[in-house]
Amino acid sequence: MRPERLPEDVEPGDLPHIPRPREQTSLVGHAEAEAALIEGIASGRLHHAWLIGGPRGIGKATLAYRMARWLIANPAGGTPKTLDVDPGHPAARQVAALSHPNLVALRRTRPPTAKTLATKISVDAARNALDLFGSTAGNAGYRICIVDSAEDLNANSANALLKMVEEPPPRCLFLIVSHAPGRLLPTIRSRCRALTLRPLAEAEVARVVAGFPPPFVQPDAEALARAAALSEGSVAQGMAMLDANTANLVTEVETLLTRLDHPDWRRILALAEKLSGRESDEMFAASLDTVFRFVSAELDRRQHEGPARLAALVEVCDKIARAAREAAIYNLDRRPLVLSLFGDLAGALRPAA
Repeated sequence: MRPERLPEDVEPGDLPHIPRPREQTSLVGHAEAEAALIEGIASGRLHHAWLIGGPRGIGKATLAYRMARWLIANPAGGTPKTLDVDPGHPAARQVAALSHPNLVALRRTRPPTAKTLATKISVDAARNALDLFGSTAGNAGYRICIVDSAEDLNANSANALLKMVEEPPPRCLFLIVSHAPGRLLPTIRSRCRALTLRPLAEAEVARVVAGFPPPFVQPDAEALARAAALSEGSVAQGMAMLDANTANLVTEVETLLTRLDHPDWRRILALAEKLSGRESDEMFAASLDTVFRFVSAELDRRQHEGPARLAALVEVCDKIARAAREAAIYNLDRRPLVLSLFGDLAGALRPAA
């Protein structure tokens, strides 16, 4: 059993009682991506930098650590059929603890005097991590840097990474996890082999959750099925949907959206109040996801209607997304946004005169 985490032991993306990507020795889905990595190993000409892209929570970091674990367990290389490594192998324990001298993780950390994680990966942190490639430690096998995630790099730390990726030393490997590869420096992207991961199927999300060991408490079958259906292929989002407060909020938003022909403004105002606080960021994000799923379903259902009618719905969706971004950037009150959201959607869905 994994040791219980201390309160100060916090990393980006942590979920309560859920193994971190480096602690998970199995991978659900992404067979094509794993096959591409295996092909690179078997060829003996493994590309030195891989950009592993895709939405949050679908297994990108898990795949990166899975690759690192296999290479550490097999420093002489080989022709693997899978990247499986026995959980009892020393390499599995070393990767889980980030204690192998040939492996470094470049990620946001909590400064010694701070109570929370840094908002970005500093250039000093990047340089310290990249010192691995200038050392003589671990002569056998690959020296591996996992960047999780590229979005957390600031301009200076991204340039430090670029310099190393541009002039890689022998037998080095960069596995760069990115939730939005298009926003990464073009000079970094051009030196990486792209490996795009797709969202998981609902059954795969459910399978991942069902595989979490204690102390995680398994949900009942109905709750798990609903969470998987609302996950959009992301285990992280599926886990959020298992939270009772989030699930109840999503149900309330769905109910209000089905009644847009006669909006219940009293309940909509109560929802706006609930989502207005700074502590409601995750709830607000879940509400927006619910709205966008609703609009997507409406567009599919109304395919027979004229382009003008569908364009009005798309324009409202774009307006909502812009307003949400501005509210986040300028710390604006969300209540007017929520009220206008339902009003604009009601107008876009109103039958033509």
